[in-house]
Amino acid sequence: MEPFYAALFGVAAVLAAVLEYGNRAGRNAPGNTTREFTMFRNNYLLVYSLMMAGDWLQGPYVYALYQYYGFERGDIGKLFIAGFGSSMVFGTIVGSLADKHGRKRAALTYCVTYTLGCFTKHFNNFWILAGGRVLCGIATSLLFSAFESWLVAEHFKRGYVADWLGNTFSQAVFLGNGLMAILSGLVAHTLVETAAWGPVAPFDAAATVLAIGGLIILTSWSENYGDASEHSSAVDGFKKAGALIWNEPKIALLGAMQSLFEGSMYTFVFLWTPALSPKGERIPHGMIFACFMVSSMVGSAIAGKLLANNSKWKVEKYMQVVFGLSACMLFVPVLYHQTSTKDVAPGTDAGGITGDGKVQLVAFCLFEVLVGIFWPSMMTMRSAYVPEEMRSTIINFFRIPLNLFVCVVLYNVSSFPLATMFGMCSLFLLVCLACQRQ
Repeated sequence: MEPFYAALFGVAAVLAAVLEYGNRAGRNAPGNTTREFTMFRNNYLLVYSLMMAGDWLQGPYVYALYQYYGFERGDIGKLFIAGFGSSMVFGTIVGSLADKHGRKRAALTYCVTYTLGCFTKHFNNFWILAGGRVLCGIATSLLFSAFESWLVAEHFKRGYVADWLGNTFSQAVFLGNGLMAILSGLVAHTLVETAAWGPVAPFDAAATVLAIGGLIILTSWSENYGDASEHSSAVDGFKKAGALIWNEPKIALLGAMQSLFEGSMYTFVFLWTPALSPKGERIPHGMIFACFMVSSMVGSAIAGKLLANNSKWKVEKYMQVVFGLSACMLFVPVLYHQTSTKDVAPGTDAGGITGDGKVQLVAFCLFEVLVGIFWPSMMTMRSAYVPEEMRSTIINFFRIPLNLFVCVVLYNVSSFPLATMFGMCSLFLLVCLACQRQ
């Protein structure tokens, strides 16, 4: 492996460790929090980390499992579309049900639904696997709404200071979207490659982790609700959420920013491999993934400082910078795509990553830093602007255009040049900047 990758990972890892150490020292300073809040926060962070680990364990081997079963690329694409389509169709419904019937119940439903989705991976049957993707799509909608909604409601119900929320969000992203992603990737690789238990093993491990997390939720979480009126239905909640988004410009702008940023992020996930190896260059995918995740940890640690009680930065202000820089980072492949490599004859070893590829990789890692800042910052803004009684419904409402966009990209990913796709993402991020300025 080239020293370049190790250096990139090492620099990001040191930065993440130093920044998080500083955040931890600030959090533990006398008078900053209470013992009761610390116990509450640690319980949530443990549960959220386990839930994210259950998700991350599956990621590296979903495509590989379908290939192992002998499915062609077209069928695999349909299976992926089934997952995103399910999240788009059922997301708002399950969000409304979570608000009405309880966020704790919704969190437990996530555990059960995702576990059933993992179980379907044992069957080499397209329709069973498609059903599993539908279950996983529903679970994903719950993962990105029910847990955040439960935390915000419980935080204020217990009378904790509003400014403490941002720090909890930054820690959750640092642990769940960063550390758990790296550890889960290593565990999945060990189960499949070292232990040789086959590509289904990570899904069984995910089901085990989800069961442990579900047990903690069942025994330690209290229930909280949004709109729990007896005469309201999921459809009523859906209509109320739509009317509120239509009549409240700030909520609509939040939804636009979330959909456009996450849509650009998921497009980046699909495209970074061909961008870094356009002529079939050898690149260490696992190491690059680790670089991305540790870069995201750097971003979440930075967000922890920006969202701290004594910070002079206002989230609505610095997020304008985040969106602008994100647009610049994803515009780098537009500038470098034409000079990536010379043509390589069939059967010839294309070698390792090129100089232009290294420039793009650095830009991608910087984009991941900005992704790490985005998540806790967006969660903090949602906690301030999205009404409590419809929080899960509205968060999932925002995911409808996101999932529609991802489905369209998946379906047409081979129809447009990489530069066009990255340019589109860059434009979307500039729209996010314009929305944030409002």
